Amino acid sequence: MNDKDQIILAIESSCDETAVAIIKNGREILANVVASQIESHKRFGGVVPEIASRHHVEQITIVLEEAMNQAAITYGDIDAIAVTEGPGLVGALLIGVNAAKALAFAHNIPLVPVHHIAGHIYANRLVKEMTFPLLALVVSGGHTELIYMKEHGSYEVIGETRDDAAGEAYDKVARQLGLPYPGGPHIDRLAHEGSPTIDLPRAWLEKDSFDFSFSGLKSAVINTLHNAAQRGEEIKPEDLAASFQTSVIEVVVTKAKLAAEKYNVKQVLLAGGVAANKGLRAALEKEFLETDIDLVIPPLNLCTDNAAMIAAAGSIEFEKGKRAGLDLNGVPGLEL
Repeated sequence: MNDKDQIILAIESSCDETAVAIIKNGREILANVVASQIESHKRFGGVVPEIASRHHVEQITIVLEEAMNQAAITYGDIDAIAVTEGPGLVGALLIGVNAAKALAFAHNIPLVPVHHIAGHIYANRLVKEMTFPLLALVVSGGHTELIYMKEHGSYEVIGETRDDAAGEAYDKVARQLGLPYPGGPHIDRLAHEGSPTIDLPRAWLEKDSFDFSFSGLKSAVINTLHNAAQRGEEIKPEDLAASFQTSVIEVVVTKAKLAAEKYNVKQVLLAGGVAANKGLRAALEKEFLETDIDLVIPPLNLCTDNAAMIAAAGSIEFEKGKRAGLDLNGVPGLEL
């Protein structure tokens, strides 16, 4: 390794992925290992916190060793250990936090706490350098937010969800349609086979608001299914999926475009698990095509939870001098 290269090892365990990554100089991935638990949670139709925590305990050392082997480095090469402090499931967070603290203590390496959503945003820096001021559109299972950034590590939430996050609405609608967990990819696939022929609401909220609301839409989908069942009519699942997805995407993309114009940003970054949605990616590309704004969409493997994104965000926090002591704790409701 070059003396001047900055090497960050990161651990992410906020939900149901046990992940360890090692990146160089904030942007180059040397290793990115993810152990997924989807198969274990599928039969419950959602993530069971206790099961998630146990899986993290079983996987963390295996994933760590695999990452170290892939990167072909020793602990002596590492400048800092970054770890997801929150938000997330408290039991799951604690496994990652305690593994990171143990490594930091054993090898006398600085410990850097990272916000999970900051990680999702910084996944984009592994694709392209960030240009400020920028707008990050975060769409995931637990979050739907518009975040304005005037510089590295500065986050101003200008819009957020008032009830269900987009990913949550996707999972609930998928359950109504009898689709397996996680529902997002299944609805996205179905939507491309159907037509948005069913009239569903769009929640625009007050004029000039960049906030989101999806619970009314979710209720409208449920009511549509119930009413049809009572009348003995059949609704084509692909048409309902297409109608639901069209409603979500129209609101999200329109608000992102308005916010980007109002805040006069140079770049728009898409982030979070729902960023893997093909319909959303295509709609954003179409919306920003004719503008001077640079749209960055990360590859699918960097949209879902991973540790490379935590390392990318951790690299910036490390440079800014942010450190945690060995009393670091998992914070399930951590604010950005």
